[in-house]
Amino acid sequence: MIYEYTVTMTVLSIRFKRPGAYERLKRGAARRAESISSVGERLIDEGLRMEAHPGIVFRDGPSGRRAGLAAGPDVWEVAGLLRGLRGSVEERVAAAAAQLGLTSMQIRAASRYYAEFTDEIDAQIARNDEIADRELATWENERRLLSG
Repeated sequence: MIYEYTVTMTVLSIRFKRPGAYERLKRGAARRAESISSVGERLIDEGLRMEAHPGIVFRDGPSGRRAGLAAGPDVWEVAGLLRGLRGSVEERVAAAAAQLGLTSMQIRAASRYYAEFTDEIDAQIARNDEIADRELATWENERRLLSG
């Protein structure tokens, strides 16, 4: 089977005027064993997303780099909870805020980010659901094997 795809690449030349900015970028790329270009692209993209969605930050973790609330859970966690609740938007936001111990503003920040990057967040929810299902099956099998 042959798959065809097109990759569009844009080249950007940047002049660093802030002292030490380029050196910090190089060190960050070396720490991650990534190219300077890929780290720069990621940081620019994340910076633009954070600017458009105040209260959202990016962090590393076992499932990779992901968006989260600055003082709270990952966006995928909030989105998954909101999807499972019933009622009006306001009722769901209030219920999620109460369950997570967050403000309605924080829930709305995660919800707005989810609205813009739905496919990305849905993929994270699906990936985490798969991991949870696998872990539960392993735990149940262990209990079954050891309960005899």
